[in-house]
Amino acid sequence: MQAPAGQGEALLRVDGLESSYGRIKALKGLTLEVRRGETVALVGANGAGKTTFLRSLSGVQPMSGKIVFDGEDISRLRADQRMRRGICQSPEGRQVFGPLSIEDNLRLGAYTQPKTQVEGDLEKIYAMFPILKEKRKLPAGTLSGGQQQMLAIGRALMGRPKLLLLDEPSMGLAPLLVEEVFNVVKTLKAQGMSIVLAEQNAFSALAIADRGYVLETGSITLTGTGRELIEDEQVRAAYLGM
Repeated sequence: MQAPAGQGEALLRVDGLESSYGRIKALKGLTLEVRRGETVALVGANGAGKTTFLRSLSGVQPMSGKIVFDGEDISRLRADQRMRRGICQSPEGRQVFGPLSIEDNLRLGAYTQPKTQVEGDLEKIYAMFPILKEKRKLPAGTLSGGQQQMLAIGRALMGRPKLLLLDEPSMGLAPLLVEEVFNVVKTLKAQGMSIVLAEQNAFSALAIADRGYVLETGSITLTGTGRELIEDEQVRAAYLGM
């Protein structure tokens, strides 16, 4: 059993994380943690460093500093080694493989997993997203934006994540679909999954998060529970339009 959020030990500890694009420092010494079974929101404007942070965790963006995951220092591990340890990402902009079938996209998410469990995992994803089952033989590029977002999340779940990284899952979606995506996140949270949610839609993200961090130009400027941040005057003015 996973400990209730807020009481668990740290699954992820990040200390002094820095990352640059050429001469531009995108992350300036971030230090944060995610406990087991916790949903942590990263909120901030476009360009604040949310995507760079998730890419640094996944190992696809060069970084310095220290990342300890599940008790192991993974700072020097390649992206595929991090995925094998259970860090799986649903990337910004969805990035599904358009010409491949929906089912093949999902299977790609399980490439590090034992073959014996793939069929069972596929059925779990199809139970969560019935529309993907209905369309599983079609090219992923034929799906709507909302359906592609479901596919991107499903593909990440096929890797059996210990930590699920969701990068801007509501981006570009109509309000009804945004609600649907956040309902999926709530379901995963209720199942005890550890989640990092990077999201411009600050209110929706903080409303379901146990804790949040506010990022501004590569630095953490505020941290607190989701509720504390929603009620914070600075956050309300800057991100909630209140």
